[in-house]
Amino acid sequence: MSRSYGQPLSAATNSRPGGVMGIHEHKTAAPQSVSIGIITVSTTRSLETDESGLWIREQAITEGHTVVLHRVVPDKAAAIRNAVLEAVREISPQVLILDGGTGISPSDVTIETLRPMFSKEMTGFGSLFAHLSHRQIGSAAILSRATAGVMDGTVVVCLPGSLNACRLAWQEMISSELRHLAHHVREM
Repeated sequence: MSRSYGQPLSAATNSRPGGVMGIHEHKTAAPQSVSIGIITVSTTRSLETDESGLWIREQAITEGHTVVLHRVVPDKAAAIRNAVLEAVREISPQVLILDGGTGISPSDVTIETLRPMFSKEMTGFGSLFAHLSHRQIGSAAILSRATAGVMDGTVVVCLPGSLNACRLAWQEMISSELRHLAHHVREM
């Protein structure tokens, strides 16, 4: 019997009728190591002071992934767009994580810059992040925007720049699905 919505994951079987892969098979078939790019959006941080980006880098490496890019760009739409296009087209990481520029101040333009560039948006990402954030920071979670999508065969994740937000997203969402995401985005 295949898993349906509302049925616990533990009740799902490992195979589905007609040879369609279930979540277990997808995760089993996923790559063991994922190539990851990290772009921090900030006008005040450098690579040396990029606490959030450095933490993500350390976690990725500790979990056996390869960090192929880590850089800091200013909170400017053109700089963000150019850095992401260069990363996706020239380096082609399986997953690109941006932290910073997701708030509601006029200078926060990461989401507005990248959302139109997605071929697919992962609409559940922001909802789950807001839900998890609410548990930690209460109603202030409405100020923390996050999103994810697919761009030219790369999963692009946009997170708030705070270390706590990056930890939350990595520990509760990204780490457990990273290999699965990489598997799906490059399926033929």
